[in-house]
Amino acid sequence: MADLEFFFDPVCPWAWITSRWVAEVQLLRNYDVEWRFISLAVINEDLVADWYTPAYRQGHLDGLSALRVADQIRLDHGNAMVAAYYTALGTELHNNRVRERPEGYIESVITKLLTDIGLEPALLAAGSDDSHDEYIRAETALAFERTGKDVGTPIITFHPGSANEASFFGPVISNSPRGDAALKLWDAVETIATTSGMSELKRSIRGRPDFT
Repeated sequence: MADLEFFFDPVCPWAWITSRWVAEVQLLRNYDVEWRFISLAVINEDLVADWYTPAYRQGHLDGLSALRVADQIRLDHGNAMVAAYYTALGTELHNNRVRERPEGYIESVITKLLTDIGLEPALLAAGSDDSHDEYIRAETALAFERTGKDVGTPIITFHPGSANEASFFGPVISNSPRGDAALKLWDAVETIATTSGMSELKRSIRGRPDFT
């Protein structure tokens, strides 16, 4: 059983920053992390709002395509390679700040990174295979069963399968701490998340994402 589960959509910059903090804690504490899926395209598929422009929706659909590839990697190569794929994809999309995103850009990014991490480029075909959507939808539904709706990405489950299992949205952080600072934040968040009766802690003010 994993020490924690992390539900991500690869196009979400906030999930990416939190995931790098989780990866740091994973290294320092020798944790086993299961990388799981939550789709912003699925969450927002019925959304009608002025801010949810066609370009915004397309970004979420690109995330769904990327998750389909991740699901095929899960089936063929297991969780460790899902982690490697997410690391490579997130680095390209967020750290390297891919700004120009013409039609087909996600396919070109994935094709390159599959080769870079030693996986077969043919995995790209999964990006257009909607047979993966059943699993991705089930993962998204499971994440919401654990936290309730009206949240987004990421979602973390602490101690999955144990008596003190607890899931929370976030934390949404604007930069990813390292070393002792990462562990200090981790211990605080885990304490809050696993404290009996704790429901919500939130503020709407955010710093700008810092991918460094």
